[in-house]
Amino acid sequence: MKLSDYLLGALGIYGLPLLFVALLVGSVGLPLPASFLLLAAGSFVAQDELSMWPVLGLAAAGAILGDNIGYALGRWGGHRVVERFRRRGNGSNKIAQAQAFAKRWGATGIFLTRWLITPLGPWLNLTSGMAGYPWMRFLFWDVLGEFLGVFIYVTLGRVFNDRVLAMEALLGDLSWGIVALLATVWLGWKLIKS
Repeated sequence: MKLSDYLLGALGIYGLPLLFVALLVGSVGLPLPASFLLLAAGSFVAQDELSMWPVLGLAAAGAILGDNIGYALGRWGGHRVVERFRRRGNGSNKIAQAQAFAKRWGATGIFLTRWLITPLGPWLNLTSGMAGYPWMRFLFWDVLGEFLGVFIYVTLGRVFNDRVLAMEALLGDLSWGIVALLATVWLGWKLIKS
């Protein structure tokens, strides 16, 4: 049995508490199919098994709480990792680059990784904390992006409730395709720059 099959069955049994916990844990960094759960929750809303507003509220709250736990881990636990990395060759320079990147692209990156480039979200939470990105700014863009992301995925699940698995595959491929495109552009830019 696949994890998504298990979670789908568990969502049917446990409903909103499972959705909240799964999104919280997934936002911290455990690889759970959050977009699939949101699509499935939207399907359950279309079938009147769940209500739209509690789904949106609890899903967004779980994701936001998880994102902020990831940020806090980076902010207050990341210094150990930074110090270990700093001791290695050219580590200080790379840390300074990562911090500059997080501060320059912070708001855009935080917002887009909540709903468009979701595979990078947990890593950006940690690096934002490690880079000392201001928490109130992080929280603002996180809340805005998570509410938009949850609304989009639940609405898609509600509209395409009979094709949730197909939608999940399409959206998952799209997210990873965007990650690959961004990596390609970044590598190309680095090659041209050097």
